[in-house]
Amino acid sequence: MPAPAGCAPTVKNGQAHSTICSTLTEPEIASYAENAIRWAGKRVGLKEYRFRCLAFVEDTYEQSNGIEIFGGSTAKESADEYEAEKHKGFPEPGAFVFYDSSGTLDDEYKDWGHVGLHVGKGAVIHAWNRIRCDDYLELQSLLPAPGWTPPQYIGWVPVERILRGCRKR
Repeated sequence: MPAPAGCAPTVKNGQAHSTICSTLTEPEIASYAENAIRWAGKRVGLKEYRFRCLAFVEDTYEQSNGIEIFGGSTAKESADEYEAEKHKGFPEPGAFVFYDSSGTLDDEYKDWGHVGLHVGKGAVIHAWNRIRCDDYLELQSLLPAPGWTPPQYIGWVPVERILRGCRKR
């Protein structure tokens, strides 16, 4: 399968192995977002990503578009790396929407964060106790797991930023 326009081959030992998306066009970015939204929508109600919100939103883009994206190792790290706090208004379709959420995981208490995929009209698909769809602001009212704080809206990240540096598989 040929790489989309704006992708250059990565060469290692004289062999092209993958492609790195450098400059995608607006229609390509929109297509990647539409694929991610469609992929996410087909998984609402499933429990396979239970409490693995970052893995879920990354997979919406990676699995539906055959790419690899790069962020932090937790939702909060990704929010900081993507500078989600810079976008406080209404998110665009395909955007990652980030929240602060603290609790204990592997005997460590910290702000691990939470993230969902904005699918349009204020709706966010995210992995909680199951994959579900909630209004991006009303999500803050969800009952957290015991010992965890409710999610608090940080902001959102544009699709173009999510895809910066992506690599074709």
